[in-house]
Amino acid sequence: MARIVLSGKVIDDIELMIFDKDGTLICVHQYWASMVGFRADMICQYLGLAEEQYYGLMDSMGVNVKEMRIKPDGPVGLKKREIVMNAAVDYLANQGVASQEDLCRRLFTEVDEFSLSQLDRIIRPITGLYDLFDTLASSACQIAIATTDLSERARLVMNHLGLGNRIDFIVGADMVTRTKPHTEMLEMILQELGKSPSQAVIVGDAPTDIKMGIEAGLRAAIGVASGMTPIEELKAITPYVVSDISDIVVKL
Repeated sequence: MARIVLSGKVIDDIELMIFDKDGTLICVHQYWASMVGFRADMICQYLGLAEEQYYGLMDSMGVNVKEMRIKPDGPVGLKKREIVMNAAVDYLANQGVASQEDLCRRLFTEVDEFSLSQLDRIIRPITGLYDLFDTLASSACQIAIATTDLSERARLVMNHLGLGNRIDFIVGADMVTRTKPHTEMLEMILQELGKSPSQAVIVGDAPTDIKMGIEAGLRAAIGVASGMTPIEELKAITPYVVSDISDIVVKL
């Protein structure tokens, strides 16, 4: 069991900590701006599109191309892969390039493969990640991940960071019918690890993470401002808010 201490608040007897991935454990902007850039570039190369369409595709999938940051309303980083892909398909249709759903699906898969050689470039851990996971391991508190990314992608990321053996269970958007903020992901994690909601907390950077945890009846939903959501917006949803995971103290 672990005692979680943050911002003067104490949460006792926790046996499971569930994390969002992007914006919580790794830099969401670097990861998804890179992935969307790869997708837009491959689509443009295949269709012979110009630089203007490259940036238009990135924008449609949810990247602020001036700042190379994820837009607060996504869709990338927040919504399912199919929604992001459909945003690209719709953009192409508006540009007079219709019926590209099959092409985009294939190229998205090719980008998944290509990005495996680029992990050092696109993955940057959030400050405090390793210390937090070390402390959780010492306290025998289990760790799970609930992400809108593909489950296998999440495993690859955590393995690349050298933390794959610390994760007890990963649920990606491909494993559920209804993704965040629906509670299906959390229900699957709790059932798999044999925990009750009162024994678990969730940590995430988006309102959907917090709302999911509250709706599932978890002991606490902890917001981190290291992703896309301003700290004031998180505080309006949950009393447990920190700047990033380095502010979360775990005691035995």
